[in-house]
Order: sequence, then C-alpha cells, then structure tokens
Amino acid sequence: MPASGYPPDMPRFWLIKCEPDVYSIDDLARDGRTGWDGVRNYQVRNFMRDEMQPGDLGVFYHSNATPSGAAGILRIERTGVPDPTQFDPKSEYHDPASRRDQPTWLMCEVSFVERFDAVIALETLRARPELADMLILRRGNRLSITPLEPREFEAIRALGRAGGCVAQRLERGGETDGREGFRSCICAARQRAFDEGL
Repeated sequence: MPASGYPPDMPRFWLIKCEPDVYSIDDLARDGRTGWDGVRNYQVRNFMRDEMQPGDLGVFYHSNATPSGAAGILRIERTGVPDPTQFDPKSEYHDPASRRDQPTWLMCEVSFVERFDAVIALETLRARPELADMLILRRGNRLSITPLEPREFEAIRALGRAGGCVAQRLERGGETDGREGFRSCICAARQRAFDEGL
C-alpha cells in the first residue's frame, strides 16, 4: 500500500495551487487539458511520482490573488511524465544535472472538470471546521501541491457548487472538449513565486 495509506485502486484528492495571472481555471477550461510542469520541490515531485495517479481529482486553487481560494475542479490524466523544461537551456527551470535517461523532475497532466461560479476564498476555507486540518491552512506550508482527505475535497466542492461566502466572480469563456488547445502550464513552474503565500 502507498505511503498515503490509500489502496492502489482508490482515487486520491489534491489541492493544486497556481497564480491566476500565470494560469487560471479559465485557462484550463479553455485548453481542456494541460501539463503541470516546472515543479522544483522534491516533496511535491514525490507526491506526483509516488502517490498521484490517473483518475485522481484535485481542487484548482488560485494563489496570491484577490481573493486567494478554490476556483474549480480538475482531473489527473497522466503522471510520472518527464518535465521537458529541465532539459531546455532557455528555460529558467533548466537543470543541467538532470539526464534524459534518468530525469530528476516529473510533471503530471491535468484536465478541466468544473469551474466554480465564484472563488471560495481562503477566509471561507479557514472558517469551516471540517477543513481545519487541511495542509494548506497550516502555518509554514509552502507546497504547491498537497493531498486532501476525501471529506476535505467534498466539502470544498460543495462550497463551490453553493457559490461560497467570500467570492470573486469569474468570467465565462469558451471551453474545449479536452482534445484541443493542449499546452504546457508553467504555473507549477512558478514554485518560488506562488509559494511565497497562499
């Protein structure tokens, strides 16, 4: 059994952070599917390598925003994909020590599931007793991807479908069926930037 304690065939749940001015839930709704590249934190890499699996669901969290909060739902489509930015000398995330036959850095691919009508703000999440143990709310946590308990995921999704309490309206845009507009998402690559705060 994985270190998480979940059976191998049981879906897991994640909270995945990105600054919306870099890549937002609207961008994912438009693109349908994207690569979550540029992660340069070993613990987050290990989550993606050892724990995350296709079919898992995640909360797309807008970080360093007004307000910061949960913006929608995504699905994990692929895991353990070598991150191409580590091999690109022009990328700020280039890692000259990483080898193509033994890549140091991995990424996942995610697809759009659902966009909340309003962002569920951090203040609202903090006020919910069922979310009190959520890792993102712990002092000092800077990770861009963290696991969620099933009850935490369901509570956030229920808040999203109810419209939340402290919210920011999202403009609706055109959506794809997930087969068009595939592009790499550099938001996870901005680890240093969006890990500065919630």
